[in-house]
Amino acid sequence: MSQSFWSPIVHELTPYVPGEQPKGMGLVKLNTNENPYGPSPKVLAAISSVLNDTLRLYPDPTASELRQTIAEYYALSPNQVFVGNGSDEVLAFVFQSLLAHGRPVLFPDISYSFYPVYCQLYGIEYRAIPIDDQMAIVPKDYFGAEATGIGGIVFPNPNAPTGRLMSLLDIERLVAGHPGVVVVVDEAYIDFGGQSAVTLIDRYPNLLVTQSLSKSRSLAGLRVGLALGHPDLIEALVRVKDSFNSYPLDRLALVGAQAAFLDTAYFEETRQRIMDDRDGLTAALKARGFEVIPSAANFVFARHPQYSGAELYQGLRAQSVIVRHFNKPRIADFLRITVGTTAQNQALLTALDRLVAP
Repeated sequence: MSQSFWSPIVHELTPYVPGEQPKGMGLVKLNTNENPYGPSPKVLAAISSVLNDTLRLYPDPTASELRQTIAEYYALSPNQVFVGNGSDEVLAFVFQSLLAHGRPVLFPDISYSFYPVYCQLYGIEYRAIPIDDQMAIVPKDYFGAEATGIGGIVFPNPNAPTGRLMSLLDIERLVAGHPGVVVVVDEAYIDFGGQSAVTLIDRYPNLLVTQSLSKSRSLAGLRVGLALGHPDLIEALVRVKDSFNSYPLDRLALVGAQAAFLDTAYFEETRQRIMDDRDGLTAALKARGFEVIPSAANFVFARHPQYSGAELYQGLRAQSVIVRHFNKPRIADFLRITVGTTAQNQALLTALDRLVAP
């Protein structure tokens, strides 16, 4: 009966389903691509420094100091930087302000599953472009008939959940080949082996790059995301933000995010450790008969020719190892496995050895 109060669109929504956050103790949690190493000690110190009476005051609605720091990091201007509550909120603003033109938006058919959710929420038509049999986005498929009359393009690089990386040259071809629409490159995982498209921003006013501090900077619990692009694109995001929530980042998030960008030594050390462990985990899985998609992210996407993804997922779960399984066409036999600490990775492999025949 209470559902009668819902707006009509609520009945039609199929919300995004986030990765499980299990409550039990002693679990090896490798399902949500969280960084296995904590935030920089300088981040924790910066947050502690504002745990005082100033919390009674609103934070800076423009996040000016944080935007200045990010701009300097990427050799941009502050008016080319937007920040919000995690990249999911930033992407929501992107769909509202830059992709809702009454024309279809293109994105990969196997990709971040929030994209169709945003389209449904904001009434945006979309076309899902199939990735190839090697789980790679095919740039040429974003031209020709499928790209006629489109309202924009959005894709992750590296792609999620596959982890495959598109070259910067291919990204530039996409952006240059679609000057009349915004091309959004979602770089949540770019710091684990890819070259950012940020270097193209000053040449292409239709390019918007989004990033997250949740992965490479260990701040999933703080919720900070950003967008980088031409000042006109950023102004559109600000207009939507200020029509929704003028104070998106609190004082703790502002100083913590700024400290994370300033501590480049810690960032480089931990991301390199994850990349090295990813390579080791990939080799170990291949030695056990798994097919592993080449990954430039902090996770691997793998399947075994003799076992179903659901079977392995349940078998690992029974041993308190949690990975991500997507019960979807084409990828139902794959597991997405976050790269953990050396000990976590070994626990995963030990559990797999009980499930997979040598």
